[in-house]
Amino acid sequence: MTSHTQIGLSTASVYPESTAHGFAYAASVGYDAVEVMVGMDALSQQTAALRQLSEHHQMPVCSVHAPCLLWTQRVWGTEPWGKLERSAAMAQALGADVVVVHPPFRWQREYAAGFEDGIAALEASTGIAFAVENMYPWRASSRRRAPKGMEMYLPHWDPSLGSYANTTIDLSHAAIARSDVIEMADRMGDRLRHVHLTDGSGSAKDEHLVPGRGAMGAGAFLEHLAGSAFRGHVVLEINTRRCDTREDRLADLVESLSFAREHLSIKAR
Repeated sequence: MTSHTQIGLSTASVYPESTAHGFAYAASVGYDAVEVMVGMDALSQQTAALRQLSEHHQMPVCSVHAPCLLWTQRVWGTEPWGKLERSAAMAQALGADVVVVHPPFRWQREYAAGFEDGIAALEASTGIAFAVENMYPWRASSRRRAPKGMEMYLPHWDPSLGSYANTTIDLSHAAIARSDVIEMADRMGDRLRHVHLTDGSGSAKDEHLVPGRGAMGAGAFLEHLAGSAFRGHVVLEINTRRCDTREDRLADLVESLSFAREHLSIKAR
């Protein structure tokens, strides 16, 4: 790995502030790039406006997160392949090389049945890497319950078990699934194209903690990447909704970037 891996900031990390604030924070803190979370914020859906933000802040867009969350199911319509095509078009227009996508929900059976082949076809036709993200079984929040839960994603919540050419590891999702992220990365090998750097305690909640504040060994994971052939993006995707002030949010974003740089540089020195 080179001594400098591009470290991006997901615009989701500044919610409930806007996509525009995401670009501003990324530039002021010193991130290398931005990942656009296409969501309910109308600005996140407008390619021309995003290009203006990127140019204004001199902040490149490294990736686009397709609107495939539960709360973005109706963004850009309800037809899933159309949403992915629009995500690819946005990525191309913004100079990004990755679209992050979740596996289909169980109730999207037709979409799920052709998902792996469809993703490969989209990559071939667009030249964009569709990095399929690890999810998790849904389980009750009680720690006394067994870690197994309802399988809510098809073909599977763990993309390392599929045939995808490009994948994403999210440490908060891995915490819910109680997955070993280093083992997952090893299974993916050079198919690991993208990382959502965050943390989790192992509860049933998707916590998206500042890296280092959870139980996932985020530092050791980054050091493992630094000593491997990983050539993708590392994007901070943290939850700052509980921050009381903008200063608190800024402090979390600064701490996250410092953490990433410190641990990615250890074996690259």
